[in-house]
Amino acid sequence: MSTTFTIDSSTSRATPVSAPMKRVTVPAVRQRKGKEPLVMLTAYTVRTAQILDPHCDMLLVGDSLGQVIYGLPSTVPVTLEMMAAHGAAVVRGSYHSMVVVDMPFGSYESSPEKAFESAAWLLKQTGAAAVKLEGGTAMAPTVAFLSERGIPVMGHVGLTPQAVNALGGYGARGRSEAEAQKIVGDAQAVAGAGAFSVVIEGVVEPIAIEITRTINVPTIGIGASAECDGQVLVAEDMLGMFERVPRFVKRYGDMAGYIGKRAATYAEEVRSRSFPTAEQTYAPKA
Repeated sequence: MSTTFTIDSSTSRATPVSAPMKRVTVPAVRQRKGKEPLVMLTAYTVRTAQILDPHCDMLLVGDSLGQVIYGLPSTVPVTLEMMAAHGAAVVRGSYHSMVVVDMPFGSYESSPEKAFESAAWLLKQTGAAAVKLEGGTAMAPTVAFLSERGIPVMGHVGLTPQAVNALGGYGARGRSEAEAQKIVGDAQAVAGAGAFSVVIEGVVEPIAIEITRTINVPTIGIGASAECDGQVLVAEDMLGMFERVPRFVKRYGDMAGYIGKRAATYAEEVRSRSFPTAEQTYAPKA
């Protein structure tokens, strides 16, 4: 049995409710190579996980929470403790999607042993099924070390946000022939090392197509190509919670505008004393 949580409308608290184990597994993701595209979105909270879970194959607890939740300038300051807290919340709020947690900058690069220590701790703290780490050929030995010890790893190549300082920004990668070849080689290296899938972010489209055709595990695109084996977006970006979004994001709504209008209506009713009414207050017992 797995556990999901519902929101008790009388207390606004999350209450555990048992549900049959129906989670997508790592082998199931591997088997989707070249088949029905995989659907992945980010989630950072119980309630968001509950809403997204029925529609996704995987939920990513991304270190993008540094910017989305905490207002940090990049993902670099994100800590293992942050990832653990939000990862556990997403696991509690879901029962179908496989939950993948990002390993933050500094938690895995120094050695495979350090990476194992960090990844094992994250999985124990959260109950997630897998971790994601950035990097290509240089990280292949670490991917192999983790995979051989029972920790499923999702790779991440192309635009790697944790390396933003070295890359000099968030521009698309692979415009030169040399960089394009390196990115393809990076993806092949981490897939060959045992990654069960590989995120391809912010690359010119032919690179994503070539990688998808040449590695034997699913590719998950974000600013890559519709020919990838799946897609991922930051949920807040696709829902329109921010004014500026990357070129590769399609906005499926204007949640910021919706929330702003409702907050304005609430403020107006409070100031005019038209809220609360008798329906929202308590009368003495007769």
